[in-house]
Amino acid sequence: MIETVTSVKLPVDESLLIQKNRMEPLELTGREKRMTIVTGTHGDELEGQFVCYEVLRRIRENMDCLKGIVDVFPALNPLGIDSITRGIPQFDLDMNRIFPGSQEGVFTEYVAAEVVNDIAGSDLCVDVHASNIYLREMPQIRISENTATKLIPYAKLMNVDFVWVHAAATVLESTLAHSLNMMGVPTLVVEMGVGMRITKEYCYQLVDGIFNVMSELGIWTGEVNPVREPYVSVDEEVGFVNADASGIFVPAVPIWSYVEEGGHIGDILNPLTGLIEHRMEAPCTGTVFTLREYPIVYHGSLIARVLGGVKIC
Repeated sequence: MIETVTSVKLPVDESLLIQKNRMEPLELTGREKRMTIVTGTHGDELEGQFVCYEVLRRIRENMDCLKGIVDVFPALNPLGIDSITRGIPQFDLDMNRIFPGSQEGVFTEYVAAEVVNDIAGSDLCVDVHASNIYLREMPQIRISENTATKLIPYAKLMNVDFVWVHAAATVLESTLAHSLNMMGVPTLVVEMGVGMRITKEYCYQLVDGIFNVMSELGIWTGEVNPVREPYVSVDEEVGFVNADASGIFVPAVPIWSYVEEGGHIGDILNPLTGLIEHRMEAPCTGTVFTLREYPIVYHGSLIARVLGGVKIC
């Protein structure tokens, strides 16, 4: 059932609608657990659109297997998706920096508060993100060390390749995930793929994980596909590769490849001189889980992240 969570008037007699699709069992008992899937917070992140479609499709084809409630929010930032804009158009604002919002606040804060209030009470929330147009990310879940004990058991069920536990100091308190976790709603942040694209194999992988979690929670009694056991990492195990020159980056390895320390990651080329400006090398031995997708780079641009000491590929 499609529901409007909140509606805000826009100029020229238009309205901003935040909608969700609520899937309920054929027979309600009043004791159902509830899972929420949200995406579209950033308008240039589209991987979650396919995830929402596939989750709803599978449920609809097997409604008798649904024993709990699943809320699906495909677009928290519909104006951003419509205009292919990462933030909220005309406000120059990242929606994931205004949570938990305020019902007494301005337009954007009000919308954020209404979304949080609607999700409150869920037994689990999955916040699906893609990367931006510059980087490709392997399917992963990112967790603050403050919530790791509570969230890692859920994350291990989600069929991602690894779980990255961040230091608490790097976590922004104004994100949806942080706000919900502080309210007692366990919330997992998924990062995968690349901006403005849909990588179907990553989406199918995550959807299998979502149904696996639903099964563990008693929300789903249907068949679930086998899931992989993710590697759980900490900040100290991640090596960063940043550009030491400006130019055109051409990778020498594919994402998810295993590299030795000092191994060739790629080159920054100068198309005017025909010379290699800089040879990019791996800072440690491990698996490349983030790789530059957009070739134009400047000094300091992130090129790759390497999960040190781990061979997952």
